[in-house]
Amino acid sequence: MIEQLQDWLSISLLTLGDFNLRIADMASALGILLLGVLLLRVVNKASSAAAKRSGAHDQNIYIIQRVLKYIVYSVVILLAFSALGVSFDNLMLVAGALGVGIGFGLQSIVNNFVCGIIILFEKSLRIGDFVELPNGLLGEVREINIRSTLIRTLDNADILVPNADFVSNQVNNWTLNDDIRRFSIHFSVAYGSDLAAVREAGLKAAEDVPITLHREDIKPGVLVTELGSSGVECSLIVWAKGEWVKRPGLVKSQYLTAIYNRLRESEIEIPFPQMDVHMRS
Repeated sequence: MIEQLQDWLSISLLTLGDFNLRIADMASALGILLLGVLLLRVVNKASSAAAKRSGAHDQNIYIIQRVLKYIVYSVVILLAFSALGVSFDNLMLVAGALGVGIGFGLQSIVNNFVCGIIILFEKSLRIGDFVELPNGLLGEVREINIRSTLIRTLDNADILVPNADFVSNQVNNWTLNDDIRRFSIHFSVAYGSDLAAVREAGLKAAEDVPITLHREDIKPGVLVTELGSSGVECSLIVWAKGEWVKRPGLVKSQYLTAIYNRLRESEIEIPFPQMDVHMRS
């Protein structure tokens, strides 16, 4: 039985010059890849447990796990090639061929990989950050991978953005240093309205919304921004934090509802565009 198994493992699958690929070599390479996957899982669990015991930040844990993933994958691939009978000299030839390929067609892949490493260590983009892309799209960072970053939009759609876009383009990170953001809620009142009463109604509207922040340096306010063609343009300035920063549409809806109710309660007219037509005979 053992001799039959040895004979079966010795069967040649591919012969190219001095290179002879046997079933045993293929099985060894697959075994190394499988062990590599299992090792990576063990390393991730061990690094997470060690980092949590030391009180490390979640972003630092993520960076450690990503770097260990790249290292383990590189070592496993080299060992798998070695098990297949590929010598170091042949690996250098493959690396040279890859270098030529990179020069011609893989520039974007290598560029995105390097940009991903930069993003991880620079910490300009972290898991859980809420970002605004140059095209105006809003979303939360879910994963930073080798080639791209996974963004989940407000519509719960997942999009992949190349890492190079975050390095070469201007990206608005709403939660980079803290999770507090100012919201400007625009509304209009009719000409002839008492602006003091408008300000009071706006501040009461801010009080009606429980997510409004009140601090010595962060207070709600009402500004007159423009004397428009149909009415006086105003803005309610408020501050919110935490998960509300990632829900700008819901935040705006709550404040507009509160403003509308307070203006109606104070009998302050909300204007609408009007046009006077003069008929000449």
